[in-house]
Amino acid sequence: MAKTPAQRIRKHGSKAVVPQHRLPPVLNPTTPRTPEKAQNNTNLILIAGVVASLFLFWYVHLLTLDQLRQLTVGLAMPDSLVGGFDPAYIDRLHSVMNDDARGQLNYVHKTAGTLFPLIFGFTWLLLIGTNVARKALRWALWALPLLFVVVRLWANVAIDGILATEPADPGQVALASVLTVAGWVLLVLSLLAGGAAVVLRTRKRKTAA
Repeated sequence: MAKTPAQRIRKHGSKAVVPQHRLPPVLNPTTPRTPEKAQNNTNLILIAGVVASLFLFWYVHLLTLDQLRQLTVGLAMPDSLVGGFDPAYIDRLHSVMNDDARGQLNYVHKTAGTLFPLIFGFTWLLLIGTNVARKALRWALWALPLLFVVVRLWANVAIDGILATEPADPGQVALASVLTVAGWVLLVLSLLAGGAAVVLRTRKRKTAA
């Protein structure tokens, strides 16, 4: 029977031969994480985010909100009015929208209407963050998608509020209109910011080459 190291030391003293035990390395050398692999993972996330954003934009603005016009005698939903709206237009919507139509619009706002700005905002933050190295410029570009998310979600709540109250309060209508217009403007500016970030990264690579 093999003796333990302690038994060997007691029997042979300083002449005892004690086998050396080595702990296995903590890191797994077979799974290296190179910068190229990390960049590829980021690119996959960006592609998925862009595809999801495009799909949700199409679903909300080009499909669902357009279909709701069938319940409003052809009147567009406030979300679709890039130039805003006034109390008179909301009064016209009140006259043709029933509880079912308002409930469907509210459901859109709580589901796809919430997911679209959140997913778009996250994707654009990642896009800008991975392509812009200068901290000040990165934060300046980040401000656009961040503001878009806040304004778009706020506009959803404001529109539901003015459609649920009859007659609508002119001040609340003006606020909802400003938020709607600001949401469209910030969406366009965010797209331009993302494009600028990609252009800056491309020019930097050409300069380095």
